[in-house]
Amino acid sequence: MKPLRWGSSCALTIAALVLAYAPLPGLQQTLVVVSGSELQEPLEELERRFEEQNPAIRLDLKIQGSQDMVTNYLAGKNDFTATLLIPASGDLLGELEEGWQAQNPQRGDLFVDPPQPIAKTVLVAVAWPDRAAALFPQGQFQWSRLTEVLQTGRWEAVGGDPAWGSFNLVMTDPSRSNSGQLALGLWLDHDLGSGSLSPASLQTPQAQSLFQLVKRSIYQPARSTDILLQEFIAQGPNDADLALVYESIALHRWSQASTSQGRPYQIYYLDPSVETVATAAVLRPQVSGGQRRSAQAFLRFLGEPEQQAVFVAYGFRPLDPALDLTTVPRSPWAETIPGAQTQLSGSLAPGIDRPTLNSLVQRWQQTP
Repeated sequence: MKPLRWGSSCALTIAALVLAYAPLPGLQQTLVVVSGSELQEPLEELERRFEEQNPAIRLDLKIQGSQDMVTNYLAGKNDFTATLLIPASGDLLGELEEGWQAQNPQRGDLFVDPPQPIAKTVLVAVAWPDRAAALFPQGQFQWSRLTEVLQTGRWEAVGGDPAWGSFNLVMTDPSRSNSGQLALGLWLDHDLGSGSLSPASLQTPQAQSLFQLVKRSIYQPARSTDILLQEFIAQGPNDADLALVYESIALHRWSQASTSQGRPYQIYYLDPSVETVATAAVLRPQVSGGQRRSAQAFLRFLGEPEQQAVFVAYGFRPLDPALDLTTVPRSPWAETIPGAQTQLSGSLAPGIDRPTLNSLVQRWQQTP
């Protein structure tokens, strides 16, 4: 009888260990992670890595434009319950928190913890080399030259080859995308005078003139930045001449342009440019305690050096500024991408405050 009891005891011990550590059907937690398109590919890679290390947690990645993320959540338009939001800018989470508090003044905080930075990038322009040489003969991006060519819409207005035909600018919809808001904000700040951008300044005739010029120059602006750059690459010169995008996507998609168009595009850094920090926050409403803890674990995972290296491989700048971008495996900065800078040569403008951005979006929507 003793061997039998000993065997039964071992079986019970093994069963207990299996119950303790193995994911059981019905007990696996699903976290719905809503992100901007600029983070889609690195997050898909990190999703697989995180699930391998945490088999009891499944990530369900949803992609939306960063401004859409805020709008859809506040309006209750999603057909899913989000656990974690990662827009392109932490300012958008501030806007979401403010809007949610106005709708739900008695329900406490929207987020479990203060939002956490994930990765950084800056706004740049990309253009095909021959077009860029005609538009920027001094080799530097200039808003004034972009305005000049848009006023006539023809390449010959700035010394380009008449055979190139019309000039085609592509940028995302400022009412739906963070990059479109930042691009239009920098452009307005240049035209109105550095540091003068405010809700009041957006009501001036000079600002209204630029709104009208840009809006009539952009045909069906894309809802998100990565979609925009993929369309830019597919269309090529004559249909897409210059795009305003994130540096991360410009670096990551560069080899795709070299393959599909047979030539690379040139990256131009704006001076000043503006930094945008992809930021994550765990939601409180309709999210269980277990989901919150799992989402917090995922955020800690994203901040670890191994995961930060993955973001660098996709063209993002890491949270640690001391990291040598050229030594990270698969780093695009280790390639010879025309115009790419490991250290930014220009300055960074202060972030545009949320009241001004809200006014910018409103004026854009009202412009015929």
